[in-house]
Amino acid sequence: MSVRERKERERASRHQLIVSTARELAESEGWDAVTTRRLAERIEYSQPVLYSHFRGKREILGAVALEGFAELTTALRAAAPKGPADPATVAALARAYTGFATDNPALYDAMFSLDNGLPFADETTPAPLHEAFGVLQDHLADHAHPDEPGLFVEAFWAALHGLVTLTRAGRLPAERVSDRLTLLVDRFVSR
Repeated sequence: MSVRERKERERASRHQLIVSTARELAESEGWDAVTTRRLAERIEYSQPVLYSHFRGKREILGAVALEGFAELTTALRAAAPKGPADPATVAALARAYTGFATDNPALYDAMFSLDNGLPFADETTPAPLHEAFGVLQDHLADHAHPDEPGLFVEAFWAALHGLVTLTRAGRLPAERVSDRLTLLVDRFVSR
């Protein structure tokens, strides 16, 4: 291995360490606790080293969010492999989505609630965001209006996001999540 390759590998390893440490700190203490100073202390590198990877917290949030979208895509694909877009499959997708949000609250916040600098729904949207949306679109397209399948999927995603957000905030009782998901799926994929 050349010196250049070794340095690139070490840089990639440090980059991942920063992202992983930010996630761990956010999950245990919240995103307000994630500062460049605390991250530098935790990873045992100086702040200038951290800044050589990220310009600040917003970019770190973006990197965490990209990981989150990749993980969400994996969870959605595991819940609903390619196949018929029947109500049971869509219900499995909805449960996987809400379960992911419940199991990863700080990660979910980095993906959707905090300013992570990632563009949504345009030509510069990063691939992991497109892929997560694509899994939903693959399973909901048969139920959408043929001229506006993306709009239909956006509405479904927005409804899931609303249920997650309102439940996490205590505005909706958590014990009724399953009932809400059943109602949502029935309305979106009824034939």
